[in-house]
Amino acid sequence: MSVVAKERLHVKPLTRHIGAEIRGIDLRQRPDDETIRQIYQAWLDHLVLVFPDQELSQEDMLRITGYFGQPGHLDRPAKYHPPGFSRMLPGIMLISNIRENGEPIGALPDGEMMFHHDMIHKEIPSKATLLYSVEIPSHGGDTLFASGYAAYETLDPAVRARLEGRRALHHYNYGSTQRGDDRGVEAFNECVHPVFRTHEETGRKAVYVNRLMTVKIMDMESAESDLLLNALFDQAEKPEFVYSHVWRKGDLLLWDNRCSSHARTDFPSGERRLMLRTTVAGTTRPY
Repeated sequence: MSVVAKERLHVKPLTRHIGAEIRGIDLRQRPDDETIRQIYQAWLDHLVLVFPDQELSQEDMLRITGYFGQPGHLDRPAKYHPPGFSRMLPGIMLISNIRENGEPIGALPDGEMMFHHDMIHKEIPSKATLLYSVEIPSHGGDTLFASGYAAYETLDPAVRARLEGRRALHHYNYGSTQRGDDRGVEAFNECVHPVFRTHEETGRKAVYVNRLMTVKIMDMESAESDLLLNALFDQAEKPEFVYSHVWRKGDLLLWDNRCSSHARTDFPSGERRLMLRTTVAGTTRPY
């Protein structure tokens, strides 16, 4: 039975282009259908939603994920259970620098990460990602979100015309063996997608390349490809298009992977960071 009334939903925009905070809702309890519909629409409108002050179990995380589509499968299950967790449910990924037997218990343990789209190297990338903070360091580890819509809509018309209809190659291959330390994740995959992606629900176009994984524009000379991609990266990462989230314990974040990219700042490697992550499976190949 629902116990969350729709009139309690308050959506507060965080920046002009991206991000909104929703307060007055306890996600341990299932909202009514109308409230879920409003949350979904707020997500489409603002690209990133912040739900502060939550106390969520793994079961809660998976249930909430289902409000936005089919929960995605888990690519990299945790090797260990963190203290306080007797088990990890399928579909939950640990993002953590905590180590057991000298090895990280989760993925993406330390260091900063450049802007990227989750799973852009797959044929059908994730639709959305949810991230919940269990333990956070004293500072750092902030997550930055950039609006692909704003980047596209304010792009130099000459650059946009040159790239309209073009496709780019995205390559994922970074890990401990390449970095020379134990802070990465061994993985490899690549895929080709449009430079500008059309969101299948809103119909809006977004810049869909990123500095971390995009290698080249297909069927274009390397020099021109590099020049145009660097211009796109700079455009997509303009500060006015970015919301920077400073994590608090109990924050749940949801972002639309189809029209936003994100990055992470560095944080003290000697301090613990533990997040629970789920994804919403994509429904269509980007177009």
